[in-house]
Amino acid sequence: MSGRFKRQLSLADLTFIGLGAIFGSGWLFAASHVSAIAGPAGILSWVFAGIAVLLLGLVFCELGAAIPKSGGIITFPVVSHGPLVGYLLGLITVISFTSLVAIEAVAARQYANAWFHCLNQSGSGNPTLIGWCVQLAILCAFFYINYNSIKTFARTNNIISLFKFLVPLLVIISLFCFFKPDNLHIAGFAPYGISGVEAAVSSGGVIFAYLGLTPIIAVAGEVRNPQRTIPFALILSILLSTIMYVLLQSAFLGAVPTSLISGEGWQKLSQHYTLPYHDIALVLGLGWLGYMVVADAIISPSGTGNIFMNSSARVIYAWAKSGTLLPVFKKIDAGSGIPRPALWLTFALSVFWTLPFPSWEALISVVSAALILSYALAPISAAALRRHYPHMARPFRVKWMALLGPLSFVVASLIIYWSGWHTVSWLLGVQIGMFILYLLLHRYVPTQPISLKQQIRSSLWLVVYYLLLILLSWLGSFGGIGYLTHPQDTLAVALAALGIYYWGSYCGLPLTLIQQTLHLEDEPSANH
Repeated sequence: MSGRFKRQLSLADLTFIGLGAIFGSGWLFAASHVSAIAGPAGILSWVFAGIAVLLLGLVFCELGAAIPKSGGIITFPVVSHGPLVGYLLGLITVISFTSLVAIEAVAARQYANAWFHCLNQSGSGNPTLIGWCVQLAILCAFFYINYNSIKTFARTNNIISLFKFLVPLLVIISLFCFFKPDNLHIAGFAPYGISGVEAAVSSGGVIFAYLGLTPIIAVAGEVRNPQRTIPFALILSILLSTIMYVLLQSAFLGAVPTSLISGEGWQKLSQHYTLPYHDIALVLGLGWLGYMVVADAIISPSGTGNIFMNSSARVIYAWAKSGTLLPVFKKIDAGSGIPRPALWLTFALSVFWTLPFPSWEALISVVSAALILSYALAPISAAALRRHYPHMARPFRVKWMALLGPLSFVVASLIIYWSGWHTVSWLLGVQIGMFILYLLLHRYVPTQPISLKQQIRSSLWLVVYYLLLILLSWLGSFGGIGYLTHPQDTLAVALAALGIYYWGSYCGLPLTLIQQTLHLEDEPSANH
């Protein structure tokens, strides 16, 4: 007999989950990449991304408080638009979450090579056999921590998070002691224009570094007083992270040797500082800080990977509850309150993503686009529920949703577009293929309370959205043929996203089907 989720997480637990998920490998690797792509204007990329994620976070606050279910990122579109949309989002979210677990294990191994040189192949970031075994051991540790209980996971995460934030604070204080204001103006504040800032957001690791909202939503069914706790933890996590990221990037830009920038400019900076804060600390003679960064670089990604292994299991559980994944994955262990079959699948997929021996940089663009895509549908779900279920209880109601909803969806669409033609075509092409596969095999899907005709009617906007982004990416200036130059391509994407937003909000399920789906999504929780 399936067990129940246990509401054991406090506000502090949830805030540490959000902060811990955001502060992973992103802050450790992104500084030099952002500087090389955007120069000093890279500071603006952190501000822009923070605002974008905050907009999406506010939408998640409303949805998470109104529907506090575990794996909510899948549950929200299922309730608003039906299981077909949940199926498409479930696939992309599980791929991105489980690959992110692998990325964090890879990042921990890459930084650990600064101490143990047997972990990386000479001249590359790829692992040796010993290095891959270390990655596997890290993943096994994640699995063990998450297998026991949600409280065991939370306690472990709280301890790790305290150390994770001590080191960035030391980095900020130390590097600002060497801050040279002239560095910000040697080649101009924005030497590569606004397009450099845009590219830094999507492919420089900026948006990747911010994507820690969904772990908070993923454990919503295990939070005490979720209607109050979820919004507060979400907003606090984003604001604190934005402040930290802006200060870290500024400190790095100001501490880089001026002679290096004057001679080579910013573009080659990532070649000199492959491990930015470790390398700059050694250049400045701060050996002790380099030591602390390496220690934190092993712990920070590990903490984030641990959080996303927890979240991935909840997403798989929610996907199974929607009826489009094998029902075995919606079982919860009666003793621990953990969806253990879903956790086993998470572990297997996380190991699988390490098999091609990817580097951190090679995976960031695809995973970032996949993660922001999984976030992007939340504004449309919120708008559809407001339109078709206006009297639904909303303990946290976002003001100015008529403005924030379309704005957040447009911003998310632009970030996906900026990731480039190669990423967009592959990512969204797979989604269209999975849509066609669903139509071909729908007779084998367990009986749904919603007809296939209604599911198609409520999801056609999403397929058109994918096709439009693929077309505009091919025509555009981010890896496309350049027919649409900048900023015409950005304007075209914004207008297309705006049209899709309103279409999607009108295509939500009728009230009776929303209420029926909510009833099916109800999950028992134990308050102890």
